[in-house]
Amino acid sequence: MLRSRQSGHVKALKLIALAAAAFAAWLFLELADEVVDGETRSFDEAVLLAFREDSDSDDPLGPVWVEDLARDVTGLGSTVVLTFATLAVTGFFLLRREHHLAIYVAIAVTTGSIASVLLKSGFDRPRPDLVAHGQHVYTASFPSGHSMLSAIVFLTLGALVASAQKERVMQLYVLGLSALLALAVGVSRIYLGVHWPTDVLGGWAAGTGWALMCWAISSHLRSRGRIE
Repeated sequence: MLRSRQSGHVKALKLIALAAAAFAAWLFLELADEVVDGETRSFDEAVLLAFREDSDSDDPLGPVWVEDLARDVTGLGSTVVLTFATLAVTGFFLLRREHHLAIYVAIAVTTGSIASVLLKSGFDRPRPDLVAHGQHVYTASFPSGHSMLSAIVFLTLGALVASAQKERVMQLYVLGLSALLALAVGVSRIYLGVHWPTDVLGGWAAGTGWALMCWAISSHLRSRGRIE
């Protein structure tokens, strides 16, 4: 009876995750349509300027150390840091001889990274020209790669770690910390003036949807004994 209840609970969670992933995908498409039509310009400008001093739009709010702090936070969503985190977790699973799970993590993050590059190339939105950039940038603007990939990596890895915890409070702590990291990275991109707010919202929507889909698939494969 207990096993049957647990199975039903897992199935319900998978359906909720898939429904949430579908909603995130719809939200991203709706936002992308608004961005392409130029209907988000006033919102983007208002939010971007809210992070700037009234007397100088090129000067972010707060003292200099806050801007340095924002660069440190935004670095958590860089390709180097996220790749290192993914390799570290993949290696951890390999050492535990959970080979299928290690491969799944690597595939989930790699395909998410490819999707981010393709989306950026497809929309090819210019970076903000309203304020000075607080960091060098080299790619298109929508969706924010830092926001999307940090959501994919932190939420995917966080969900795997949380699923290994038996206490509900520990599960919520791990998931909350993962979400907080993804949110902090996105806000730092706006603060530094390297992304429009809608770039970050689009990145969060796409990344969260991807992570939810990956979790639902991993849960299904785990129930079938395909991964550890």
